[in-house]
Amino acid sequence: MVYENLYKAKRGGKPGTYSLIRSFLNVKHPTPMRGEDGLLEGQPIWSMIYYCLRCGDLNAVQEVISKASQQLRDFPDIMLEYIKNDRCLGPSTLTKVRHFYRRTVKNSTDPYKRAVYSVISQSDPLEAHSEIADKTEDYLWLKLCQIQFESDPLAPDQFTLQKLQSLLYEEYGESHFSAYQQPYLYFQVLFLTAQFEAALEFLSRIDVLRCHAVHLGLVLYELKLLLLPSSTQATLLTRDPADPTPQCRLNFARLIMMYTRKFEATDPREALQYFFFLRDLKSSSGENLFMSCVTELVLETKEFEMMLGKLDQNGMRRVSNSTNGSPYNHQSEATSSIVNRPGAIDKFQANSEKIIELVAKNTEEKGLFEEAVKLYDLAHSHEKVLSLLNQLLSSVVSQPSLPQSNRERLRTMALDIAKRYQSLGHDATQDSTNTFYLMLDLMTFFDQFHNGDISSALQIVQNLKVIPLNVDRVKSSLTSFNYFSDEVRKCLPDILLATMNILNAIYKQTKKSFPQSPGPIKIIDGGQEASLNAIRSQAKALIMFVGMLPYRLPGDTNARLVQLEVQLN
Repeated sequence: MVYENLYKAKRGGKPGTYSLIRSFLNVKHPTPMRGEDGLLEGQPIWSMIYYCLRCGDLNAVQEVISKASQQLRDFPDIMLEYIKNDRCLGPSTLTKVRHFYRRTVKNSTDPYKRAVYSVISQSDPLEAHSEIADKTEDYLWLKLCQIQFESDPLAPDQFTLQKLQSLLYEEYGESHFSAYQQPYLYFQVLFLTAQFEAALEFLSRIDVLRCHAVHLGLVLYELKLLLLPSSTQATLLTRDPADPTPQCRLNFARLIMMYTRKFEATDPREALQYFFFLRDLKSSSGENLFMSCVTELVLETKEFEMMLGKLDQNGMRRVSNSTNGSPYNHQSEATSSIVNRPGAIDKFQANSEKIIELVAKNTEEKGLFEEAVKLYDLAHSHEKVLSLLNQLLSSVVSQPSLPQSNRERLRTMALDIAKRYQSLGHDATQDSTNTFYLMLDLMTFFDQFHNGDISSALQIVQNLKVIPLNVDRVKSSLTSFNYFSDEVRKCLPDILLATMNILNAIYKQTKKSFPQSPGPIKIIDGGQEASLNAIRSQAKALIMFVGMLPYRLPGDTNARLVQLEVQLN
């Protein structure tokens, strides 16, 4: 206003608040208002004092009262005490000034004088002083100046911050301030009266302003200035019965998750930055909320390697330097194809393995076993890796190996893990390890079987000793069966059928390999009959084993085995 009306303002060249206020009043009131206690340089003294106070410049106030001390009687002494005591008056002076205000100043015709006395004595808080405080900011300043922070037992009706908050938030509310037409104004009203939770909740309701609510919330949360509910499952804004009215609690975690929901699927790295602020909060199940959010984010986006990293051949967790790679190292592909940072979560120096293990656990619970194996491998939970992998392999071990099939993919992953565990070691149990390597051997057995290499297949199954191919070994095989894991037992029907089919094929080959002669031909050691009898003996061992097995084979396995054995006789 002053610099747009320099002629009226008569600004002059003297700097400082005093000169600026005088120039402002020259424009605001070209014809000086009639005020009490005279004029100072053409403007009412009390208007000069008020605006200097309003600017927060107590030195300018002192300049005014020093120039008009004779007209202000004992006010300069009162003001000096107010300034020296950090905008407070001593008890005796305060009582005296309040009494003077009620008796004399309250009925004054000078609105500026009334406002000044009301501010320094914190008197008459219900008076709006609308003649001069015609803007919300001015009204707020007046009311905040009148707040009494120290309880006074002799003044039960004292004006507290709580009363001001109730007045603005509950009595006036959104409709009075036209909140949705003037969102910044209403936010300012709540924020400047320390109603941070309600202010942020209001701002978050408006889509284009939600980002401001979130980022202000982050600052306030880090400064420990936000009241939070006891549960992260609470609605965004709640009230605790134990809290004084109108105090609210903001579900900070919900605010963050509402905001990140729009971009977490397309920009999970950015979402991680926000989730990190939740590291000190607990979910309803007692888990670290940062870890819980990371888990859900990884499961939703399936960005396992980018978020958590990948094991290289040396067992180190790394992430490829691609367009979706690490944000921490921007080396070109010409200089490095591997970034020396494991995954996005490692930026936060959190317990990465614990996070990965939690992600793995939740992945397993959702039935994503193959992904869970990779995650447990990342977390170096070797026992879980082999345990889950054994389950996966047992369901595909007997299938033919086709390109890009589930079996081929699992076989590749299993061989990679086996090679790494053999060279680097692991901490899985002996039972899981034995089952794992047995599964790999069984895969080789079935590969040979499906490829028609029945001699190699038979040799493998003989070496594995999972089933007996000799009548004398039936009892020992039954004893060994008790120590087999469920995964191996699950494969047993297919192993038995494949082996019986192998014996059947060898039997037919043996019969064809000798010329047919009329009449009985007695074949001794190495002859046809000895070979056929040996095959029948092997088949008999299988049938005996199945008959004594304390395990019910599924479906028509028994019938098919007997049928195949009959063909040998």
